Amino acid sequence: MKTSDSDGDETCQHPLVFFDLETTGLGQSCDIVQLAAVSGGHSLNLYVVPRCRMQRGASKVNGFRVHRRRLYLHRQLVPTNSLREVLVSFVAFLQMLGRPLVLGHNIRRFDCPLLARALDELDLRAEFESAVSGCVDTLPLARELLKDRGLQSFRQTNLVRELLGVDYKAHDALEDVRALQGPASYRDSAPLWENRQTVKVSDSKEEKATR
Repeated sequence: MKTSDSDGDETCQHPLVFFDLETTGLGQSCDIVQLAAVSGGHSLNLYVVPRCRMQRGASKVNGFRVHRRRLYLHRQLVPTNSLREVLVSFVAFLQMLGRPLVLGHNIRRFDCPLLARALDELDLRAEFESAVSGCVDTLPLARELLKDRGLQSFRQTNLVRELLGVDYKAHDALEDVRALQGPASYRDSAPLWENRQTVKVSDSKEEKATR
């Protein structure tokens, strides 16, 4: 995997976008069903009917089900777009913000490889890469910055609970990214930029991920 260190002062000039995916399962062959991103008061939340079946375990966790080519979230029908429309909208969202830095929890091993596959399939990789200044996984950052806190788990739900004292509706991509903004802005940002590594969207090896 190739990584590149970036200068902290330069990084802080870029807006931050927090993004997350909900999918049909945990393997790298699964499909995207929800893509959400937030940056301050700006947000994007889109759904897509997957081409492969929802795995029972994933459906139980995230509440998504597909029936007759319609997508339901906790038994409520949700509006959907094609995968191309979702990705084009995501790229447009990033372009609007002026080459932001994209952050997410465990994106190096899970979200980025899935996103890369979808972008390649629809020939949108170049547009995405020109729209961002880099991608940062908050999981290794949290492990490094909070190593002296005695945390039992670095899952996002636990970090939000420990740092902000709140619980939230996990496994909904929009709620996940809204919650992720909290710990990232709660801490002094200086050590975050000093320790961060920017990862390319395609850099991760295919391996089973834990969310």
